[in-house]
Amino acid sequence: MRELVAAVRRGDVDEVTALLDSGADPDTLQDGLPVLCLAVAAYDRPVAEALLRAGADPLRLLPDGSTPLTRAVDGGSHLLTHALATSRIPLPAPVRAELPDRARRWAEAGAEAELRRVTGLTGPVTRIRVEDDEIGWWCEQLTLGPVTVRDEHRAVLTSMEALYGIRTSFDELVARALAHPDRDHVVWCDVVFTLGRRFDEETWQWSRDLLNHPDRLHRLLAAEILLFLILGDLVEQSDPFRDRGRELVPWAEQEEDPEVLAALLHAMTHDSAPEIEAVGLSYLTHPDPRVRALVPDTVHHPESLTTVLTLVRDEDPGVREAVCHWLVHHRGREPEVGDALVALTHDERQPIRICAVSGLAVRDDPRCVEAEHRIGPVAEELRDDEALLDVWRYQQRREAAEPS
Repeated sequence: MRELVAAVRRGDVDEVTALLDSGADPDTLQDGLPVLCLAVAAYDRPVAEALLRAGADPLRLLPDGSTPLTRAVDGGSHLLTHALATSRIPLPAPVRAELPDRARRWAEAGAEAELRRVTGLTGPVTRIRVEDDEIGWWCEQLTLGPVTVRDEHRAVLTSMEALYGIRTSFDELVARALAHPDRDHVVWCDVVFTLGRRFDEETWQWSRDLLNHPDRLHRLLAAEILLFLILGDLVEQSDPFRDRGRELVPWAEQEEDPEVLAALLHAMTHDSAPEIEAVGLSYLTHPDPRVRALVPDTVHHPESLTTVLTLVRDEDPGVREAVCHWLVHHRGREPEVGDALVALTHDERQPIRICAVSGLAVRDDPRCVEAEHRIGPVAEELRDDEALLDVWRYQQRREAAEPS
């Protein structure tokens, strides 16, 4: 069906879905290949998932001996590979064995070297950075001649191993992450996610020991893994390491790299102890705003409130926004909290003004009504913010409480 081929080429997932619902064949061929291969080649996961839901076959044998699934592996698309691999459960045992082996070949050789081997070409490789706006991570896309791949093969390998119950060693996973030394790279993120879901003492100890490494990237990786371990399994509502954040205090006290320190403080904010609060307050004037922004979340004693409120006047808007959110969720009735929120309703940044007005309304502070006028015309990207309704809710509560 030409309409389906055209919709897949355009990446129009709504039209693809509509055509499939109307009876279009999800295995429609174009130049001898099913349209699923078009989606795989375009790294179009939404369209691929629509085709899979309609019954497209990820294991269909193609003229060159490949399948849509093996093409996804070779292309280095982490999430696309996972979508195809889990669309038919269980996969045949030979396929389950082939996927990690195939990804490992690309990972060990390196995307560029394997790309040159596959194409037999020696010319320059075109590289572009591809960012996922929804998830927030990025990868590098390489093109040589007619072939394009992404450098996510280590993530493909890691996720396939986890999917099939293969417990890869801690050191090997660390090495995979450090091969892409950026905390927002797909491979780094997937390693953190994988190790951060191993809720065992061995992984905790190895991660904590890694904080002693002289290289900052090793320490940053360790801090992020420990944060995931402390957060626990949100689906199962299990957090076996939730109260272990205090164990990280010695490392937070001596850490000099601001990015690593911020990750450590973030992990510690999910625990409460006097020593955590003490180390947090010691960084109240730290030169890096990422560190200062986390100080309020380390505080749990009312006597520290005055100290935290100094951040309301911080020069960095990210710090002011962080302290504003903290004040909104502060359950104490201290009058200085309301005064601080009123001050923040004059902030130059509209999201902070919205947050502060909401905080006043939630605290049933009548000053929220007048302060709401200071929000001004709401920017289009903020118009769906539920906090904008909090003054209205406050007024509804007041009216309901008045005697009839």
